[in-house]
Amino acid sequence: MTDIERKVSFYLGKEYDLAQGAVIDDAHVMYDARDLTTHAVCIGMTGSGKTGLGVTMLEEAALDGIPSIIIDPKGDMTNLLLTFPDLLPQDFEPWVNPDDARRKDQTPAEFAAATAEQWRKGIASWGQDGERIRRLKEAAEFAIYTPGSDAGLPVSVLQTFAAPHLSWDDDSETLREMISGTVSGLLALVGIAADPVQSREHILLSSIFEHAWRQGQDLDIAILIGHIQSPPMAKMGVFDMDTFYPAKDRFQLAMALNRLVAAPSFQNWISGAPLDIAQIIQTPAGKPRVAIFYIAHLSDAERMFFVSLLLQQIIGWMRALSGTTSLRCLVYFDELFGYFPPHPLNPPTKMPLLTLLKMARAYGVGMMLATQNPVDLDYKGLTNAGTWFVGKLQTDRDKARVLEGMEGVISESGTMLDRQYLDRLISSLGSRIFILHNVHAKQPILYSTRWALSYLRGPLTRSQVRDLMADRKAGATAPAVAPAGAGAARAPEALTQAAMVSGPRAPAAATPTAQGPAGYTPVQPMINARVPQFFLPVDLSEQRAVQRFAESYRGRPLVKSTAVVYEPYFVALASVLYADTRRAQTQQEELGYMAPLPASHGFVDWDSSLLPELSPRDLSGSARPGTLFNLLPSGMSDSPPYTKMRDELIDTIFRAHSIALYVNEQLKLTSDIGETREAFIARCQRESRDQLRATEEKERVRLTKAIEQLEQKLRREEQELEQDKLALNGRRGEELISGAESVIGMLMGRRRTTAVSAAARKRRMTAQAKAGVRESEEEIARLQREIETLKQKREEALADLRATWEGAAERVTEQPLRPRKTDIRVSAYGLAWRPFWAITYEDERGTIRDEFVPAYGAEPAEGAGRA
Repeated sequence: MTDIERKVSFYLGKEYDLAQGAVIDDAHVMYDARDLTTHAVCIGMTGSGKTGLGVTMLEEAALDGIPSIIIDPKGDMTNLLLTFPDLLPQDFEPWVNPDDARRKDQTPAEFAAATAEQWRKGIASWGQDGERIRRLKEAAEFAIYTPGSDAGLPVSVLQTFAAPHLSWDDDSETLREMISGTVSGLLALVGIAADPVQSREHILLSSIFEHAWRQGQDLDIAILIGHIQSPPMAKMGVFDMDTFYPAKDRFQLAMALNRLVAAPSFQNWISGAPLDIAQIIQTPAGKPRVAIFYIAHLSDAERMFFVSLLLQQIIGWMRALSGTTSLRCLVYFDELFGYFPPHPLNPPTKMPLLTLLKMARAYGVGMMLATQNPVDLDYKGLTNAGTWFVGKLQTDRDKARVLEGMEGVISESGTMLDRQYLDRLISSLGSRIFILHNVHAKQPILYSTRWALSYLRGPLTRSQVRDLMADRKAGATAPAVAPAGAGAARAPEALTQAAMVSGPRAPAAATPTAQGPAGYTPVQPMINARVPQFFLPVDLSEQRAVQRFAESYRGRPLVKSTAVVYEPYFVALASVLYADTRRAQTQQEELGYMAPLPASHGFVDWDSSLLPELSPRDLSGSARPGTLFNLLPSGMSDSPPYTKMRDELIDTIFRAHSIALYVNEQLKLTSDIGETREAFIARCQRESRDQLRATEEKERVRLTKAIEQLEQKLRREEQELEQDKLALNGRRGEELISGAESVIGMLMGRRRTTAVSAAARKRRMTAQAKAGVRESEEEIARLQREIETLKQKREEALADLRATWEGAAERVTEQPLRPRKTDIRVSAYGLAWRPFWAITYEDERGTIRDEFVPAYGAEPAEGAGRA
């Protein structure tokens, strides 16, 4: 083993003779790894060799089996994976910059060959070879994590809100600092610059975190959003929650976080390896890992968010460790600008960085902070850094700021700083030449960094990172399951055979978990506080639900798990008053409606949504513990869509709802409100009989009166006929006597003219009497005929009346009685959570599927009644 391979001693380079302008060959700079527990700062302008210094430091740590966590805002540190033990041109060719080759008038292959040769000679000139590169590759696993992207290994921030394994009795200050940093980063991500003391957003979120963590409860984004809407605390200080932070304002904060979660790009933040430091710095086999967190692709707010979360996770992991004086882990921050500014600036990353600088030494965690912007650093916070690497600086202002900062640092260590000497020295530095000031050494030294074992080709792009990590990703473990509800897409409604009608929206291609089907959240989705929410009871027991599913399934499913899931529905209870103002009659009808919640401007089939059995008692329950919630459709987290649906329902009731009144036009009868058709017909039958009798009697009286009048005339005619007959008989007798007298006179010779005239007159009078008899007989016959005709007509008229009234009672038509809009009152409406049993099962092909069985309106749950 050569001198440069001493254990726990980093080979950084060789001392540099400024006067000769060359390195001192046998003066190796060996840096004690334990000195890094007092942290290091590296400052140098662009082109100073700062990146090479950091890479060589990290290479040495890896060779000694020390894991590293690297925060890489620019992408330079990804070069640690470009290690080629055989130093072959074909190894370099995929990674050389074609522009560099073009500037040298070379093809990429020629440039790769030249670069391979340059690297072979370069590492050999520093006493290294390909075998050392091989040992580096074998000593640790190198991985590039890309939060917010799947280019490298994705990182899930889901675990970031997990309750740390720290005691509130012993570590309350640390825990509150962790909460403060986490909350600040989260708020910064949604564009809220929050003061931890003055901002009610910060105070509320911090209180939610502390409440959950004190009870050992983990949080995720979905749970956090739910707690913002319905905080677990009733008061904030001496004020009740709604006074301190009104519900409508909390809703706006919840919406801001929900927009973040709902963005498709956020899915990359919740998939992949959990942000668990113990797992990140070591493989399952116990091999140390160099974990590079590539954040060059993130926005400033996203970088701040992730870095603050990462630092808080490091603190939480660190505080659970036992103390040590050895270097246990190296945390390298490649560009500190913006993350550790001087007072009064206080970004979310500053407090955790200060905590690590103050406390990490005791746990064997070393910090190395690098920057090319020396002006904007909090040098007071860097007084805990025991090692300073200072390279070439561009301006006198930069040098003055660094020397001023170093003065404070060095005075803290009890040594003196020769400012004039260092000023001249810094001005004369070239590339890769650094001043190394270590408080554990007697004096600063000037040295040149060694040749890096890794190929320093410059920052890698995301596509290059993707290529570099392709094999590693293919062999990686399955990504962490995303939190239910965190931007999960809603699938269209699909009803299973067991779910009957109006079933839940099952997420397409959902992969079930042990807690229930994917796409559901354990936290009630947020909604405007003005929208009433109701929980329908669980009527169906788990056992009966599984039995019902099995009965409807064709085959033999293997049930894996069951869970109650809530689906969002629109619910309304309405009272409708029907009023017949002409007869001062009224009737009230109670209506219940429940429809699957549509999107903001979706269509609701109100006819199929009528639910007669829905009662106010069904809306008085609460959520069943341990259940899951489906997401709300688009636009249904605010109140206007619900008000619009209520108004549409009132219009529908006005147009489509009525009660039937029955009308008999012939009888001029109308049913009473609430009178059945059968009862109304029975009443019509009674009325029909009464009216028929009255009409018959009227017609009978009229015709009978006419007959009686004719009969009276007949009797008079008959009397006249008798008189005429008597007169005729008298006339005949007189005529006979007169004739006999005439004959006797003639026989006796007494013929006189007067006798003849009398006889003739008698005959004429007899003839007139005969005519009067005939006339009376004819009149009597006529009257008798008329009487018979009227009697027949009377019978026919009565028969016609009976025929006319026959079936009159059944001649009933319906006439709807509609309510006035002012008589329609919606007593309750809003969002109803309808329970379903989600049954996760394995079918005959081994495919995991979900089935949903309605748990409300089915049957009472055994042993519990309505839950």
